[in-house]
Amino acid sequence: MRAVVQRVLSASVEVEGRVVSAIGPGLVLVGVHETDTDSDADYICRKVLNMRLFPNDKTEKAWDQSVVQRNFEVLLVSQFTLYGILKGNKPDFHVAMAPAKAKPFYASLVEKFQKSYKIDSVKDGIFGAMMKVSLVNDGPVTMQVDSPSSQNSAQSSNGDTGVC
Repeated sequence: MRAVVQRVLSASVEVEGRVVSAIGPGLVLVGVHETDTDSDADYICRKVLNMRLFPNDKTEKAWDQSVVQRNFEVLLVSQFTLYGILKGNKPDFHVAMAPAKAKPFYASLVEKFQKSYKIDSVKDGIFGAMMKVSLVNDGPVTMQVDSPSSQNSAQSSNGDTGVC
């Protein structure tokens, strides 16, 4: 599984001319690989919610607090194109999870984030819809996170702890 995490001041998702989700700080674009499992979802959830991408206003440390510590929001947007590769000049998405399997898997990922953090602080787009994602990038700060199986690793050995 792949997450592209952007620190934002605000973000929204529009579908067919209607805003379906909007948040303040935080944005995640999630790509689901054809071989992803629940352990990949657990890893991405834990990493995203615990990434220290925000400054600590009290200590003035730049990279000190997570979205959870700051009480900010998360916007999950399914984006199969994160697993696109070029074959010549044409994009190929064959390693992205097929839509019929990806839709319930993505829904369970959103639920995992909501249960691990706060249900009202985790929003999402509409799976499979043509979405217009608007954001005000803060920094800019953009990080890519791949789950261990996406990195061809069997287990994460970095001692992750935290929610999820």
